[in-house]
Amino acid sequence: MRESELKFFEETLRARKEQIQKNLHGVEEEIDQLRGLELNDEGDYASVSNDNMVENAIGCQQELELHEIEIALEKIKNGSYNVCEMCEEPIGIQRLKVKPHAKYCIDCREIAEKNGK
Repeated sequence: MRESELKFFEETLRARKEQIQKNLHGVEEEIDQLRGLELNDEGDYASVSNDNMVENAIGCQQELELHEIEIALEKIKNGSYNVCEMCEEPIGIQRLKVKPHAKYCIDCREIAEKNGK
């Protein structure tokens, strides 16, 4: 991978990391606001409970993505970025443009999904 491509992906990953951190902060604030609401009836409670579950699910998914981004940034530092963790072949540029924190090439991703990794 060329240095310019590596720099592009590093910048992309850092920007996404920053966005996720902002999102997670916003989710935490929304959950805190939901906890502070006065609930008058079961309908209010059900609505707040549902909102809380959705916010938690979004937060969990974003925390997972943030972790994967941090791993990808570390790989850039140590020179192992764009190498598939399964077959150790290069991950295609087009795949990285779609998912810059990809751990697997497209073929190995399918295998990993079938095996539930």
